[in-house]
Amino acid sequence: MTPHMEATIKKMLLHAGIEVGGKKRGDITVHNPRFYSRILKNGTLGIGESYMDGDWDSNDLTETANKAFKVNLRRSLASFSLKDAFHVAHSYLTNLQTKKRSYDVGEEHYDVGNDLYEAMLGKSMAYTCAYWRNGAKTLDEAQNAKFDLVCRKVGLKSGDSILDLGCGFGSFLRYAAEKYGVSGLGVTVSKEQARFANERNKDLPVQVLVQDYRDPILDDAGNTRVFDHVISIGLCEHVGPRNYRTLMQVVDRHLKPGGLLLLHTIGQPKSIRANDAWTHKYIFPNSQAPSLAQIARSAEKIFNIEDVHTFGTDYEPTVLAWYKNFSDAWPMLKEIKKPDGTPRYTERFRRMWEFYLLCGAGLSRSQKSSLWQIVFSRGDIAGGYRSIR
Repeated sequence: MTPHMEATIKKMLLHAGIEVGGKKRGDITVHNPRFYSRILKNGTLGIGESYMDGDWDSNDLTETANKAFKVNLRRSLASFSLKDAFHVAHSYLTNLQTKKRSYDVGEEHYDVGNDLYEAMLGKSMAYTCAYWRNGAKTLDEAQNAKFDLVCRKVGLKSGDSILDLGCGFGSFLRYAAEKYGVSGLGVTVSKEQARFANERNKDLPVQVLVQDYRDPILDDAGNTRVFDHVISIGLCEHVGPRNYRTLMQVVDRHLKPGGLLLLHTIGQPKSIRANDAWTHKYIFPNSQAPSLAQIARSAEKIFNIEDVHTFGTDYEPTVLAWYKNFSDAWPMLKEIKKPDGTPRYTERFRRMWEFYLLCGAGLSRSQKSSLWQIVFSRGDIAGGYRSIR
């Protein structure tokens, strides 16, 4: 590491209002000078990995991330890194979200351990942005408010059937069955999510299958199953730009006349094809949040967009609640062992998870990403669709 390397990184950080050794919120402390060379060599991957390895800390990591995202520091740092450049090129040249690759995120992220997710997510077991705007005081209240909002937006009534694409731990299916008297089917690429959901919901008329959203859903006679409504909460981030149109075609096949699609997704203002290299490697392989333009293009000649509801800043309190739960549970989680007796969750994992969650909260605070609930119809709603909040 040369003095020039250190000076270059410090200058870029100061441009974002982040000072090494400073006392303002979001300033950082560097414990190992390799921090500078790792960033110059590996860009965004180097930032995250050096945090995981304890090379640096922040007095407020959420605010550090907020400041960095505000000035798009990630892009500036990525310009130094061949690894970042290779990841972007690979994303543009390849379909990272093929059926085969779709299971990577299930195995590497969602199957990491249900004990972790039960501790972090709370009773709702919802792993998507909650809805805090109607007075929710706790995470579970906010998640239930989100579920109820979805139910009301599609006009659920007793006896309806729903298809939940990317259903996670089956939390929405459970809520809709208990509160609205519906039946439902969910699909996920996570074996552990499906196991948890089917055990938890065994007394309800809902089922979760382990399969890609593109795989056929058939009835006992081998015919394509159709549902009154289709719900997708948190799937679109894993679909990828090359496959948004396919998602709309899948929904079209499984949606009854007069039915609605509700799509709940993280979004971003610009249409791009590549997530950052650290998130791709450690958290959500092959993921990419869509833009509204990408979603709108994918729906052309299939669906009408009836409603777009934005509440991206609700992600910050959601993620901070997850982080508090995770931190409170860490003394228990760090004692959990693998079958070979080694820790399932190491200190490096703790710092990785901390970086993931608190930077996510910072991204929400910066308003450089959003959260949308989008309602689609085929234009066959009697009297037209009326927005619900």
